[in-house]
Amino acid sequence: MGEDFYCILKLVSGEEILSIISVDDNDGDPIVVLQNPVIMELFDKKEKCYVKVRPWMELPNDDFFMIKLDKIITMTETTDRNLIDVYTKYLNDDGSIDVYKPSGEVKLSNDMGYISSVEDARKKLEELYKGIKES
Repeated sequence: MGEDFYCILKLVSGEEILSIISVDDNDGDPIVVLQNPVIMELFDKKEKCYVKVRPWMELPNDDFFMIKLDKIITMTETTDRNLIDVYTKYLNDDGSIDVYKPSGEVKLSNDMGYISSVEDARKKLEELYKGIKES
């Protein structure tokens, strides 16, 4: 088994995957072993760039996958520190991913955006409705 390294792969299906890989040369028929493969999508919004990270396969609980070389168009080792940091933070997700957090930004909470509770809103709407009906 070869040495592990961060790699970006382009598959014949069109998918681009970032993963830690190693190559197992099994009797002249090499197999690429992927560890925690993810798909990263880049989004440009005005002067900021955002990255959406999602698992390559949603349902399996396994962390390791094997691909034959005939399913890979190209692959390249990456040493881009920012890309590797996003990847490792995604794998170690503890809910604190804030890689592209602009200064002064407030973290979202469950209470943000609510003006009132459902019960308070119902009472206010009933009062408003009764006031219109009486007029």
